[in-house]
Amino acid sequence: MKTLVLTEKPSVAKEIARVLGCNQKQKHHYEGAKYVVTWALGHLVTLAEPDDYDTKYKTWNLEDLPILPERMKLKVMKETSHQFRGIEQLSRRGDLAELVIATDAGREGELVARWIMELIRWKKPFKRLWISSQTDQAIREGFSKLKPGTDYNRLYQAAVCRSEADWLIGLNVTRALTSKFGASLSAGRVQTPTLAMMINREAEIRDFRSVDYWLIEADLGSFRAAWRDPKTGDTRIFDRERADSLKAKLQGQSGRIVQIQQTEKQIPHPLAYDLTELQRDANRKFGFSAKQTSNVLQRLYEQYKIVTYPRTDSRYLTSDMAPTLAGRLKGAAIGPYAPLAAPLLRKPLAITKRIVDDAKVSDHHAIIPTGEAVSLATLSADERRLYDLIVRRFLALFYGPCRYDETKLTVDIAGEKLYASGKVVKQAGWKEVYGANDFSDPDREETDTDDDASQLLPQAKEKDPVTVKQARQLNRQTKPPGRYNEASLLSQMEKWGLGTPATRADIIEKLVASDTIERQGSQLIPTGKGKQLIELASEELRSPELTARWEQELERIAKGKGSMEQFLSGIRAKTVELVSEVKKSDAAYKPHNLTGSKCPDCGQFLQEVKGKRGRYLVCSSRECSYKREADGQLTNHRCPQCHKKMEIHTGKSGKYFQCRPCNVVEKVDNEASGGGRRASAKANRQLIEQYSDQAGIGNSLADKLRAAMQQSKEE
Repeated sequence: MKTLVLTEKPSVAKEIARVLGCNQKQKHHYEGAKYVVTWALGHLVTLAEPDDYDTKYKTWNLEDLPILPERMKLKVMKETSHQFRGIEQLSRRGDLAELVIATDAGREGELVARWIMELIRWKKPFKRLWISSQTDQAIREGFSKLKPGTDYNRLYQAAVCRSEADWLIGLNVTRALTSKFGASLSAGRVQTPTLAMMINREAEIRDFRSVDYWLIEADLGSFRAAWRDPKTGDTRIFDRERADSLKAKLQGQSGRIVQIQQTEKQIPHPLAYDLTELQRDANRKFGFSAKQTSNVLQRLYEQYKIVTYPRTDSRYLTSDMAPTLAGRLKGAAIGPYAPLAAPLLRKPLAITKRIVDDAKVSDHHAIIPTGEAVSLATLSADERRLYDLIVRRFLALFYGPCRYDETKLTVDIAGEKLYASGKVVKQAGWKEVYGANDFSDPDREETDTDDDASQLLPQAKEKDPVTVKQARQLNRQTKPPGRYNEASLLSQMEKWGLGTPATRADIIEKLVASDTIERQGSQLIPTGKGKQLIELASEELRSPELTARWEQELERIAKGKGSMEQFLSGIRAKTVELVSEVKKSDAAYKPHNLTGSKCPDCGQFLQEVKGKRGRYLVCSSRECSYKREADGQLTNHRCPQCHKKMEIHTGKSGKYFQCRPCNVVEKVDNEASGGGRRASAKANRQLIEQYSDQAGIGNSLADKLRAAMQQSKEE
């Protein structure tokens, strides 16, 4: 008898099949002496659509809402049904005694497998492969320690709850808003409170009123000292007259050092990466989007097998991994990492609770190298950058803390207290891995400060005299909170428990795709549509607290502490309430992107929307399907200055190209060639046809063709 192994992706199936000795490749599976390995294509099965319950739901009507099926049905996804049929046929084979779930080891991976098993009616025993890396050794060890599939029933229940909750809340509220206000308005259990946080930040920025303040700094020759308020300790002075008075009081005066404090401080090494922290760092350092980081990381995990499981929320390792850490260090000790790993490998590794802590690991441990050999030259630029972050963070775990001396001086001048501070590195510790010379703690949020702690202070002792060479009055302004970028938005989503490490990147991409937020450089900015959507959505659905409670309950269900039935009952009740609010609403929606042009089919105003290839004009009526390219569409014509694609416009003198970044303008001289500098294939064919009718062949025809084509290029 053989074992059927179900993986999530063809690439994973191929690798597992190789390790298990399944060398016979078939259309839908690999087969060997003991195993048959097949694969899903992501989700092959999904929750049924409303019109699968009743055809009347094909039309979106407010009166039909909420849609609350008594029992949620499953259906095979049409686009991947061929692979589902292949798995279904395999499941009927009499020589298969059991099934091993080898999908991703997490909530969604469990759902992928269980839904397939439900529709193929798998009744035989099943087990679970639970591994955190795709190396050959990990696969072999995983198959030698397979766990009973029923051990993960609670995880499956949590996955079902998440999926049904998103269907019930997202589908019903989206249909209600869209039907009520006649526009495509998408809402969801996680995306709506995430959008609301961004709208609230915009309101804070809009309402912020900048205020002038002043700093008083004294140049004492060998160092600088800053005045602080004796009551509050604040360096800022919001009264201009007081600042003027202090500056005048200190100018040219003498004083003395009244106190010296010197303490040794240290910054422990940063924790290992979880997915969210890695996404934040990649965004801050390289400008990667959260989705881009996830995609690159998945390749490092699956294709190259050089990092461990990506979708983790833990920053710690487990005690059973401790014996493997030296081997992982040796595997990573290549190229620029070899001299950093060498001193660590000469002695036993210092493994502390800051590295290994079983109590702080749930499904998966932190992201670290696997120890597999890797040729850095085979990695793309993005893969190389992300791998560099992971390896350096792993190396830093075994270096000591960064130690430095912090010296603080208190100076008395004309009865005013001024303060100076400086820091000097005693032992770089883990900072050596990064070659950094700053004193920031990577596990803390960055904050703005007016303190100058980087100056080198002179050797001094109490009662030493000082003289003010120059008193400076520095004018500053209070700043509004910054707009969200992906790093800061991920931090807020994590803080409020919105989504999971595996889903947060997709939530951000959904908001961009639905035109409720847009990227402007590194910032994420709500659109006019997003602002209106939040005004129309229920106040409770906008609240991150509600979604955070739901996420916490899903975790409780996964751990066997919560009730699936109670959770879904509450979701259904909340769905009824949210739809009722939309129905009763007397608000109005006005599309933010309406143009002055009218639809030639129905007469409604056209809206300008963004597509993958540029901007489009679409009819604002949901019943009308009119769509055309907008003026300013991107072309393949390149800017002679920055070499980016140029837009094509129509002016009074005809069509012209324009480069947005450089504002370079070029006239479109050759319509036949599509405006390019070189004749198109169509234009060349026309030339051949033109000259082929003329008398003379051979060299004379070739000469004429060459001359004509050269003339076309010059034009």
